Amino acid sequence: MSADPLLVVILGPTASGKTALSLRLAEQFGGEIVSCDSVAVYRELEIGTAKPTKAERHRVRHHLIDVASPIEDFTAGDYSRLARKTIADIRDRGSLPIVVGGTGLYLRALLEGLFEGPARSEQLRIRLRRRADQRTIEHLHRILTRLDPEAAARIHPNDTPKLIRAIEVCLLAGERLTVMWDKGRDPLVGFRILRIGLEPERNGLYERINARCAAMFEGGLIDEARRLLTAYQAPETANESDRRPVARPLGSLGYRQVLQYLRGELSADLALLAAQQAHRNYAKRQLTWFRREPNVSWFPSFGDDPEVQCEVAKMIAQELGGTKEQPRDASSEPALTSQASTDATEKLKIF
Repeated sequence: MSADPLLVVILGPTASGKTALSLRLAEQFGGEIVSCDSVAVYRELEIGTAKPTKAERHRVRHHLIDVASPIEDFTAGDYSRLARKTIADIRDRGSLPIVVGGTGLYLRALLEGLFEGPARSEQLRIRLRRRADQRTIEHLHRILTRLDPEAAARIHPNDTPKLIRAIEVCLLAGERLTVMWDKGRDPLVGFRILRIGLEPERNGLYERINARCAAMFEGGLIDEARRLLTAYQAPETANESDRRPVARPLGSLGYRQVLQYLRGELSADLALLAAQQAHRNYAKRQLTWFRREPNVSWFPSFGDDPEVQCEVAKMIAQELGGTKEQPRDASSEPALTSQASTDATEKLKIF
């Protein structure tokens, strides 16, 4: 058995009971929970993010929730750097770090590291967002298909932030994103990792997803979205003449459908149905992603199942032990020269 300290990772689709399992394990083994959720990192978005409740956060110490402003571009690299520091701090306090969440890219960045891609170019991003506004989001996907067909096949045609980042990397680096993915990464060291996967029966999972969405709508999601719109613009309808900043997370699941209701595009009932369908589709994509994750011990049930909790607890008890070693920090993004940004913008004109 490795002498490195243990890091527990709980992964699975939305509504699979990851929070319930993590709370039970953290209380049993003196652990602290590190959220791995790309929407829960944002402040001010509460109801639609399914964050652990205040009572749950009082029971067990949680990390990487409410760490970013809604107007920030919080990336997988940002998450990796913060999460690596956090789990090292937890280890140094003699506690068990438990990473919990469903954002596969964030988890990969934490455990495997990211390629050393070029830094963001706001000038280029503005131009790409204008392209999407003036034409369609599908236009961005067509651009990426010409630049890097393999990357385009992996990114959903409606995932604007990932499409923009992929095009940005291709234009700034002068090579395909997938080539850079295969270059040197900076994997997490200093821990032995126990991956626990939850994959409940599909119909039962969908019932929980539908119930969770309905509870969000009944619990005030529409009012929350309305309040957020007084301070921020939604990405789908952003207007440069509007002085309100753009809050990218308002384009996330649940909020997107509520905003369609507020704009009069959907009735409240249809917005709920659309949100439920979008979350079910997201769960499918999560499972597809996580099945590629190595060395996962999968459980065909929910995280609040007492038998699952007991079995996972036995695994952790068997794994605990060993000495501690400092993990390596992820590399920071390189600086981007203004000339590189200008050159990339010129390349964009051919599309």
